[in-house]
Amino acid sequence: MDDVFETTNGAVRGFRAAEDVVAALGIPYAAPPFGAARFRAPRPATPWRGVRDGTAFGPVAPQSAELPGAPSWRPGDEDVLTVNVWTPTPATDPLPVLVWIHGGAYTFGSSAQPDFDGTALARTGLVVVTLNYRLGFEGFGHVPAASRSGFGSGPDAPVSADFEADVDFEADADAESDGTAPPDNRGLLDLIAALRWVRDDIGAFGGDPGNVTLAGQSSGATAVACLMVMEQARGLFRRAIAHSPASPFHTREIAASTTREIAAAAGCEATPAGLASATPQALVAASDQVVDAYRHDPSSGSRHYDPSLFAPVLGGATLPVDPLTALAAGAGRDVDLLLCHTTEEYWLLDAVGSCAKLTTHAGVDRFAEDFGLAGDVVEGYRSARPGAPVRDVHLALFGDLLFGEFTHRLAEAHAAGGGRAHLSVFDRRRGGADRTPVRAWHCADIPFAFGNLDDDRLSFLIGGAPGPEDHELAHRMVRAWSGFAATGDPGWAPFAGTTTRTAHVWTTADQPAADRRPVPDRALWATTDFPVLRP
Repeated sequence: MDDVFETTNGAVRGFRAAEDVVAALGIPYAAPPFGAARFRAPRPATPWRGVRDGTAFGPVAPQSAELPGAPSWRPGDEDVLTVNVWTPTPATDPLPVLVWIHGGAYTFGSSAQPDFDGTALARTGLVVVTLNYRLGFEGFGHVPAASRSGFGSGPDAPVSADFEADVDFEADADAESDGTAPPDNRGLLDLIAALRWVRDDIGAFGGDPGNVTLAGQSSGATAVACLMVMEQARGLFRRAIAHSPASPFHTREIAASTTREIAAAAGCEATPAGLASATPQALVAASDQVVDAYRHDPSSGSRHYDPSLFAPVLGGATLPVDPLTALAAGAGRDVDLLLCHTTEEYWLLDAVGSCAKLTTHAGVDRFAEDFGLAGDVVEGYRSARPGAPVRDVHLALFGDLLFGEFTHRLAEAHAAGGGRAHLSVFDRRRGGADRTPVRAWHCADIPFAFGNLDDDRLSFLIGGAPGPEDHELAHRMVRAWSGFAATGDPGWAPFAGTTTRTAHVWTTADQPAADRRPVPDRALWATTDFPVLRP
């Protein structure tokens, strides 16, 4: 069989990912976002003649990360806005569609990571779409308007020493809205462009454009929450899955301050012309330099503990308010929402060395102060873990601050706004072969939900070779995602709006009920504002 698909922009030839699944990779959904299109909203892809080869993933977005099993970015790679499709064959009636957004702190990652292979999910009767989008400064850096009060009128006007104080953010938002300034959250606009591609072209792959579920993990999950409340994305999907959504957001003032730091490290001015004069490679290197400075400066506030520079920017035309506020007001009420977080989120960040190591109670107290947490939050976590190492208390606290509590609040906000939310918790843990605990940490749930346990490149995430009980858990999680995407029912009742962490719990059948991570009363978080605004 000649697996050729006719899309709006041209034909693409796929390949057999399995006997009953065809994949087509690296299909452009928008034009390369460089040159005159850099720092701008995505533009339509250029049609092609003949049949495009769809057997390889497209280039990844500019980044310095080198991830196991995934391609690295190379300077000069520009066609970074592409989608990949897995579809069952033969397909009869139009099938439900699941669109996946990878995570990576808005800074790294790609759709080519081995955890995101869509074959197993496609075998359940879904058309699976994964995609690349702009990351780092290219996708989430704030580019100021060329004309602003106190700066003069030209694009090369100098930036004053009191940048935040002098910037007229209201005028900047107006300039963004009328298209005269580069928009904030360009990565989110890329995702909307990809969803429009799905609307227009997924029918060629057997998918139903009227039955689309948008899914993501970590920063990808937060992107899902943002798109649920963005007017530009309205009507492009009817269901949403968010695993471990990350709570940090930035005000425009915070984003502008970050821009100034990155520009200084890159040796350019924090103006549209100055930033455009720096190559993508230079801005990636400058961002890494700023991150390293925070990492080595304990007095630098909240960014010292996990120096992520980018997050969705609030207050502009693309994202006027945060998702919690908008969902509670009823935005997105027509979108069913499936949420999950892991019980030991931050143990992964500790294991890979991306967060500060705290070894004293005084250090944890300072951490709480830098994040504006009330003292009883820290004491509650200590009391729930009598005799536990300081490190364990800190990681549990940090994990719930950035992922666990925010996940629960999204469920509450969506329910309060009239939406339907299903809440779950991933708590699969076991003793490793060397007696090192296998943690239910950040990202460990995704190979299970995609049904991709047997790839050796994922053994670190899931703690070694999977056993029969792990495959059974993966089968249940794949079935939950597939059922939710098809009908809105993952297999358990919707969130009831209670104040405790009542949720469906994902564990293996042989895991003792007593072997559950202790979770303090959510009332401890009552005085903490979400989403977290950093720094």
